[in-house]
Amino acid sequence: MSDLKEICAGLPLEPLPPNHRRNPEVPHAPVRTPNLSPEQERLALRNALRYFPPNLHGTLAPEFAQELRQYGHIYMYRFCPPYRMRAYPIHEYPCRTQQAASIMLMIMNNLDPAVAQFPQELVTYGGNGQVFSNWAQFRLVMHYLSVMTEEQTLVMYSGHPLGLFPSLPSSPRCVITNGMVIPNYSSRDEYEKMFALGVTMYGQMTAGSYCYIGPQGIVHGTMLTVLNAGRRYLGTDDLRGRVLVTSGLGGMSGAQAKAAVIAGCVGVIAEVDEAPLRKRHEQGWLMEVTSDLEHCIKRIREAKASKMALSLGYHGNIVDLWERLWQEYERTGELLVDLGSDQTSLHNPFSGGYFPASLNLRQAQQLMSNEPSRFRAAVQESLRRQVSAVNRLAEVGMFFWDYGNAFLLEAQRAGADVGCSAGGATEFRYPSYVQHIMGDIFSLGFGPFRWVCTSCDPADLQETDDIASAVLEAISATVTERVRQQYNDNIRWIREAGRHKMVVGSQARILYSDQKGRVAIAMAINKAIASGRVSAPVVISRDHHDVSGTDSPFRETSNVYDGSAFCADMAVQNFVGDAFRGATWVSLHNGGGVGWGEVMNGGFGLLLDGSEEAGRRARLMLNWDVSNGVARRCWSGNSNAYDTIQRTMEDQVQLQVTMPFPVQDDTLLDRALQG
Repeated sequence: MSDLKEICAGLPLEPLPPNHRRNPEVPHAPVRTPNLSPEQERLALRNALRYFPPNLHGTLAPEFAQELRQYGHIYMYRFCPPYRMRAYPIHEYPCRTQQAASIMLMIMNNLDPAVAQFPQELVTYGGNGQVFSNWAQFRLVMHYLSVMTEEQTLVMYSGHPLGLFPSLPSSPRCVITNGMVIPNYSSRDEYEKMFALGVTMYGQMTAGSYCYIGPQGIVHGTMLTVLNAGRRYLGTDDLRGRVLVTSGLGGMSGAQAKAAVIAGCVGVIAEVDEAPLRKRHEQGWLMEVTSDLEHCIKRIREAKASKMALSLGYHGNIVDLWERLWQEYERTGELLVDLGSDQTSLHNPFSGGYFPASLNLRQAQQLMSNEPSRFRAAVQESLRRQVSAVNRLAEVGMFFWDYGNAFLLEAQRAGADVGCSAGGATEFRYPSYVQHIMGDIFSLGFGPFRWVCTSCDPADLQETDDIASAVLEAISATVTERVRQQYNDNIRWIREAGRHKMVVGSQARILYSDQKGRVAIAMAINKAIASGRVSAPVVISRDHHDVSGTDSPFRETSNVYDGSAFCADMAVQNFVGDAFRGATWVSLHNGGGVGWGEVMNGGFGLLLDGSEEAGRRARLMLNWDVSNGVARRCWSGNSNAYDTIQRTMEDQVQLQVTMPFPVQDDTLLDRALQG
């Protein structure tokens, strides 16, 4: 408790805390190369110093300058708290309102070393998904939240707390924007400069919105993706003896190992960095590890033959693994891989998100820092090699999809053979997983709904699991067969979630649900809090990667074909609509998943405290939060979305959606244009 009071006291200035610099015991973000001019370096330093009174500038300026030149950014390591960063029970936060305390809990969970990818650089996941830009911002935010009332809103500009502003009790307690850059200047190179200047920030998705729940957040979605890939590509629900090959074991991609085993298949995941690989192995998410390609091939063959569920981590480059799999096919005629994808951080390809096959990790990091142009060329050559091997395996029966990490987009930019002559701007040789596997789920209104038990008590999480399972079972008896399959997948998930030991960090859970399920679960949990069945408030949230939360033409909206895939009205409207319908906090981001300048996305957090008001807010906001995206997908011509929103209007008399009239005869268009 005393530690939390110190953290919430604001910036420690008299005296300054000791400068312990970077902790060598934790992983650190790659060195950034913003290529600032001398005048821009002066501006970055000036901007950092404005958080502190002038009498401290002489002390802080030299160390901030050293950070800028050594790491490419001013993180203000001196102000990193020396205490354990984690989610504490909500009642321990020194606050005037529980709404503010819930935000503090979520922020500290995002920065928990067990959760965060690079905790001292305030990066939660994805290589550059920031919670804040520097530690001064963290301390100021925690102070503002500790003193705010329910008639104030904290305004956040890309990590910077602009301040507390008067508002209504019904208003969000926090409004976050990240990366809101004028479109013509929203390029990757400009971003690196602006981040170094401290004026914008890449919040990924749930990093900058304070809603990350550890790799569990993507395990479930990955499991559903693998299951539905089996149904679509292999014609079966039974994935025993089937092999999935992919890459990445970081903050998000680390979920692949656990998801493969839950789905029942053999998951082989390549990772060049030993630290995250060992971390996943120690957590029990990765069953075996090898750095020997021959042993890797041997274990694939053995697991495939015995039909055992296995997660095998290959410590090496994914390119080498793909090429070795092709060599094995050429040698024996045996195709050892059924399904393939990639989850390297290719939204950030030239700053540590992807390492070329021709170099080991240390060599690649040195080249990236010292000769960025040569590193870029090596990355692109590696992408061409990777695609070449994938193409050859796909031609003999392996099914590959893009996992929304910009793999195909960056491969295309590198000159790899991923083009699709018959497709539009969002079409490639291989589909995005949204286009072929998960897009129909979004059109049915299903997406990643999640909650966090603020008591930090596992018993409360088990109670909410039981509540959610009962709710889904009751609803599943009343829905169509197509929708029932999704319910059954999620009932299976929630029943087994405790056994699979998903929790890393806060006591949180995720499942995929449609609009009816989300509202019903929220109402049931709120009722359980009121009765004391659940001992403390619960935060409900979702991933931004959802029905309505994200406009991303190469991922979430890649199956929108009316020309609006590059438009961002849906995500912006969702952010605004959630704010005035009752969210405790809301966020809107540029970038996330596919990368800076490629995506607009938003999210929310809403505190259920057992009150009637919390229930009213949840019902109103959750209904909007799903219907918005289904209505947009319906208007774009998606027949599943048409049916879904039609049924929703029948259930909700106040909902009136503009419905499309599709053209029945395409030859009419040709005749009209020719005439």
